[in-house]
Amino acid sequence: MAKKQAKKTSISTGTIARNKKAYFNFEIVEKIEAGISLKGSEVKSLRGGEVDLEGSYAKLKGSEVFLVGCKIATYPQAGQFNHEPVRDRKLLLHKAQINKIRGKLQQRGFTLVPLRVYFNGRGIAKVEIGLARGKRQFDKRQKLQQDQQKRDTARSMKYYKR
Repeated sequence: MAKKQAKKTSISTGTIARNKKAYFNFEIVEKIEAGISLKGSEVKSLRGGEVDLEGSYAKLKGSEVFLVGCKIATYPQAGQFNHEPVRDRKLLLHKAQINKIRGKLQQRGFTLVPLRVYFNGRGIAKVEIGLARGKRQFDKRQKLQQDQQKRDTARSMKYYKR
């Protein structure tokens, strides 16, 4: 008998988009992986890397969490069956996770910020959301100074090692 050969499919995995501003403007306290409810043309656009997380956030509506302000470009080949580029997209989380998030958000200063959009190993679109607290202006300046000092010391060490 001939063995069945495993069907090899090329599933694109890895990070599609990162929200760099979130790491600068917020202190990330906790990260949560969530599925995202998408239409077919949105998945095709994601595979093409056509997503922008800048200015987007997640919010609780009743007992559900929605991603607001995320821009997924239209897919040109979808024609009349295309999607709206900016719409609220439902995030798929367990009830216990939602209750935990609700408890944290009731505390002062916490918000939900999308950190990155990616495909997992099985080819399913996921969103990493972070429970974050806003940074103040002096915190941002202090972080920039620390980064500059690290670069300066690394540069001088490189010169010294020659």
